[in-house]
Amino acid sequence: MESAKPSSGQHLKSLLTDLLEDPEFNEGKAWKRRYFEANDILVKGGETGRSLFFIEHGILRVTLHVPLGEQQPRVQPGVNDLGEGDLFGETSLFAAQVRTASIKAVTTGCVVELDGRLLLEFLDKRPTLGYAFFKFLFSLQLSRQESANRQIENLLAWGLKAHGIDKHL
Repeated sequence: MESAKPSSGQHLKSLLTDLLEDPEFNEGKAWKRRYFEANDILVKGGETGRSLFFIEHGILRVTLHVPLGEQQPRVQPGVNDLGEGDLFGETSLFAAQVRTASIKAVTTGCVVELDGRLLLEFLDKRPTLGYAFFKFLFSLQLSRQESANRQIENLLAWGLKAHGIDKHL
């Protein structure tokens, strides 16, 4: 998963600024700022969540738990680093979902955590802002899917070469 900022991180920042400055989208209830230190875990894979996160500043690492076998421990490789202007947690926006990855801080920083249910209610009342927001999310998902496809292709090519299978194709 590569850091994806379709169109522009500035566009998302502008959308979120409009959202956070609206007096009907209450800080403390609908959203909050979370400050973090290096090595803090912001999201733990396997837990259920319903929040969306926007990185105001700092660097976060997306990690997965990968089992190596029954007798071996799991490894936790970093699959992507996220930074200022990036968004994560969008798969849990519509309903509480089990988080598929963990998010660990690489540096100090701050994220804005948005309550998914309250965000959807707010955007339903503001279709123009909602359209722009979901158009951005759709673009983000497409960009991340393309990145994931490239990673799968690279891993497949590596595996074929590592096992000498490429010589027989």
